[in-house]
Amino acid sequence: MQLFDTLLYMLNEMSPYILLGFLIAGLMHAFIPQRTFARHLSGRGAGAVIKSALIGVPLPLCSCGVLPTAIAMRRSGASKAASTSFLIATPQTGMDSIAATWSLLGPAFAIVRPVAALVTSVFGGLAVGRTEAPVTPQACSADAPSAPETAPTFARKCADALRYGFIDLVGSIGGWLTVGLIIAALITVYVPADVFAVFTDRPLLAMLAVLVIAVPMYVCATGSIPIAMSLMLKGLSPGTALVLLMAGPAANFASFTLISREMGRRSAIVYLASIVIGAVAFGLAIDYLLPATWFALPGGALHDCHAHAPAIFPTLCSAILLTLLIYTFFKHRTHKHFNSTDMTKEYTITGMNCPHCQAAVTKSIASVPGVTAVDVNLSSGIARVEGEHSADSVVEAVRSAGFDVK
Repeated sequence: MQLFDTLLYMLNEMSPYILLGFLIAGLMHAFIPQRTFARHLSGRGAGAVIKSALIGVPLPLCSCGVLPTAIAMRRSGASKAASTSFLIATPQTGMDSIAATWSLLGPAFAIVRPVAALVTSVFGGLAVGRTEAPVTPQACSADAPSAPETAPTFARKCADALRYGFIDLVGSIGGWLTVGLIIAALITVYVPADVFAVFTDRPLLAMLAVLVIAVPMYVCATGSIPIAMSLMLKGLSPGTALVLLMAGPAANFASFTLISREMGRRSAIVYLASIVIGAVAFGLAIDYLLPATWFALPGGALHDCHAHAPAIFPTLCSAILLTLLIYTFFKHRTHKHFNSTDMTKEYTITGMNCPHCQAAVTKSIASVPGVTAVDVNLSSGIARVEGEHSADSVVEAVRSAGFDVK
């Protein structure tokens, strides 16, 4: 019962802000053309690095969802420096996670978190730029001229905003948000309060321990918030919580491997080192330079969360969010069924972690000449492609989207 009460409290605290963040993210997606981002991110020098970071901070993309975007930028002529800056800034935070951070961790965390992401990404991008040789923009399918499109109406843009914010984005981070909430509740309820006592006076040691866990772990920017809160409730410092919030979403083995392949091992090492150094530096700044009262958890102790009946509005928002999570869970696991023909081929795609990845692979394969239908199964990684097409062209299309074929 206590576990359920804890989950309900966290969900009620986060859901209004998460839904607001999803709405803002959808509006950004629908009303700001993607070519605008591409035009400003495809450049060289410090200006492009800073611009990439500023654009990446509010975008609600997880660390796997951002990979195809950054790789497309790179293959369209963006420098390694600008691409790396975008890769570091984007998954650490976003409009949805900023709103959710405010709700559970307070305004100070909500302000420091995007600032830390911005500074760290600029630092990492400039560091990669120092090792970068001049490159010639590569041609890719995104550069090919396309037929002029009819401008969508305002009503169509609003519908696209709602679809992207409350369907696509919920499907992208919903699973990790759920996992984050469950882990946080389990830590809060079952981990003894004195288990982290050894780290009480050793924040640097605590940060290094969190890094060992956070770097290989995959968790989205929003899903990391309740885990960070539960660690603080168990006695770890606010700076240690920030290390988890920065390193968990931005660094994982999938990102490191793909960056190594696309930009070289040296760039991947600088990318990872920038995240680690930036997370620890800002964590120590919070613990030693900023007032502790700024980072006190809002709303009192979590163990008092069930002392009062939940308010109607947060409960309604939680019900809406749960409905969206359930809907998108089943939606992204419902697939088309093709009639097997000699023109149907199957491919095993590696590196997909969320519906953003699934959509990117589907779109790339669908652009291959001769392809008449595509079904990409996110769970199994199997892509079924119908039509008279070249297998080599499909493999090339998948790789151009930032993924690989076994």
